[in-house]
Amino acid sequence: MTVPVAAVEKHLTRLRACTRCPRMHRPVVVGRPAASRVVLVGQAPGDKEPKLGRPFAWTAGKTLFKWFAGATGWTEDEVRDRIYFAAVCRCFPGKRPEGGDRVPAPEEIANCSAWLEREFELLHPELVLPVGKLAITQFLGERPLAETIGHTFRVDYRGHAVDCIPLPHPSGASPWHRMEPGKTLLGRALGLAAAHPAMKKFVSFA
Repeated sequence: MTVPVAAVEKHLTRLRACTRCPRMHRPVVVGRPAASRVVLVGQAPGDKEPKLGRPFAWTAGKTLFKWFAGATGWTEDEVRDRIYFAAVCRCFPGKRPEGGDRVPAPEEIANCSAWLEREFELLHPELVLPVGKLAITQFLGERPLAETIGHTFRVDYRGHAVDCIPLPHPSGASPWHRMEPGKTLLGRALGLAAAHPAMKKFVSFA
């Protein structure tokens, strides 16, 4: 089964118009219309992503694309063309009074999950790459990163069976992926992702 890029573009047009969560800061941040069998699920955009108009556009993104370059040899443009970028929430949640980004509320996560469910219906992904604890929790529940990163899980997401290879968040604020056992487990996870058959299916789904 192939998915026309036009169908993905239509979905993204609807997603950009979403106003379900009044506390969220628009615009909605979406990726390219990649009709891919691989879906990357981030947590939520930061404050730079709405201005730059794409997911993982700032410091964490630079780290993420370095990871993919090392594992696959792909440039940032190739990653964005070959992997569909989704997120638990697609709008910037805003800042907390005490500093840092606000964690999306449960009702905001629930609201936005309808978009992710639609993407699974549309793309029929064979591999999902949740990035960071909030995203990982949507597929595997709460569990320690050391028992999660570096493994492939077969999960059922809203009726869709899919392989799941979690990745830690590439934030500079988190040292987990730069020290052991995180560094070794991250390398193992990236190797599993690069070798997955779905990563070879990026050529022309139009």
